[in-house]
Amino acid sequence: MKKFFLITIVLIIAIMIPKLTLAESIPIRGIVEGFYGTPWTFENRIDMIKFCGDHNLNAYIYAPKDDPYHRNKWREPYPSEKINELAKLIEISNQNNVKFIFAVSPGLDLNYKSNDDLTKMIEKLTAIYNLGCRDFAIFFDDIKNKDGKSQAEFLNAIQKNFIEKNNLPPLITVPTEYFRQDMIEKGVIKNYTANFTATLNPKILVLYTGEGVVQPALTDEQYQAANGIYSRQIGIWWNYPVNDYMEDKLALGAIENLPTMSAIPAIFFNPMKYANLSKIALATGADYANDPQNYDPLESWNKAIDEQFGDLAEEMKIFASYSRHLENNWAKIGAADEKIPDSKQELKSLQKTIKKLKSKLPKNILNECRPQLEKLASEIETKIKSAK
Repeated sequence: MKKFFLITIVLIIAIMIPKLTLAESIPIRGIVEGFYGTPWTFENRIDMIKFCGDHNLNAYIYAPKDDPYHRNKWREPYPSEKINELAKLIEISNQNNVKFIFAVSPGLDLNYKSNDDLTKMIEKLTAIYNLGCRDFAIFFDDIKNKDGKSQAEFLNAIQKNFIEKNNLPPLITVPTEYFRQDMIEKGVIKNYTANFTATLNPKILVLYTGEGVVQPALTDEQYQAANGIYSRQIGIWWNYPVNDYMEDKLALGAIENLPTMSAIPAIFFNPMKYANLSKIALATGADYANDPQNYDPLESWNKAIDEQFGDLAEEMKIFASYSRHLENNWAKIGAADEKIPDSKQELKSLQKTIKKLKSKLPKNILNECRPQLEKLASEIETKIKSAK
């Protein structure tokens, strides 16, 4: 009888928590160009979309914070030259089986109750729809106007009057309280998040960044807690390898410490402005997103560098091992960096590695990491002089 009772309890728990199932490929998996600072070039974007296709990433969000027509001047239409570029990017995305997701961040000055602003937004999205785009997002991150109910009503209006009218995939959004620790206070859901979640159309896909803006891990339990706040499965915007908060440090490690047992609807990795060097982490992110349960960060990291750097792979692994971890007073992510050795023999070997990379790396990659190579070379030289 006792054994039967225990089995019954287990079955009840399994029925009550169907979301905790073994994860297969995450349905929507890709990159969000969502960093601050110099946006990628048109050529960078073409290359990255093809990279997505090659690594079975099926989505790319166009959301560069410093594109004025994305954020500051969101009401204004893109100039013809930019429209032509977007049309080409959409075409290349379609050729590579990648969703081109066009995003707008209107929250700096959006009047949520204004019919004129609603019309302006629909006109903005329609212009890109007419280029062949079929996936759209509206983001409310990093703004001061935290009116959750009005934001949700605006999104609902876009969902009804543009998305559903054109029979498109659900709208994607990022709320103003976009990490879980900012959604609650003393164990209670804050007013903004409570109003936003209560009002938002359940079809709209919400993205969040985990427990914090940049955190070292997101467990299955933490992810499920965020789902509980929203009463829906939400997607993940993961802030690695992005380094716009400390650009002097490169994020050359692997994606790690993400949920492995949850049915996540979407995940997007936010890269660095250094598009070529971002591919190390992004390739590992692709491996994770395609098979979370069996993902091995170190194995994936080694494979990514082997594929991307060929004859320079071993040297690049050494350099990258000194530049994986990003940390300041609010952010902490990435595997620990190697420490510069003390012995003169090891230092001399490391010095040769850096010299080889500086002389042999392709120019486009060297341009992205030259300052960090030179800084490491200087630190090595200083230690050599003091080593016994």
